Amino acid sequence: MPYITRQRRAAIDVMGETPATKGELTYALYVLALRYIKLKGKSFDTLGDVVAALEQTKDEFQRRIIHPYEDVKMAQNGDVF
Repeated sequence: MPYITRQRRAAIDVMGETPATKGELTYALYVLALRYIKLKGKSFDTLGDVVAALEQTKDEFQRRIIHPYEDVKMAQNGDVF
């Protein structure tokens, strides 16, 4: 877990600012997961829900954002093979 400054934590938590670094983004996702756990209660199912949601989010991000980006870059710069 990246330890961002108290000021940036407050800006993200209280002011709703968008994370500006990888560490801040990690922090924001972590806090959101903790809020979900607090709402639902800590249980095997809830913890599994969090892990599943994070994995599904990662998979969807790769499918919709990363893969198309890589296709564009491959067309611009040529395939490595």
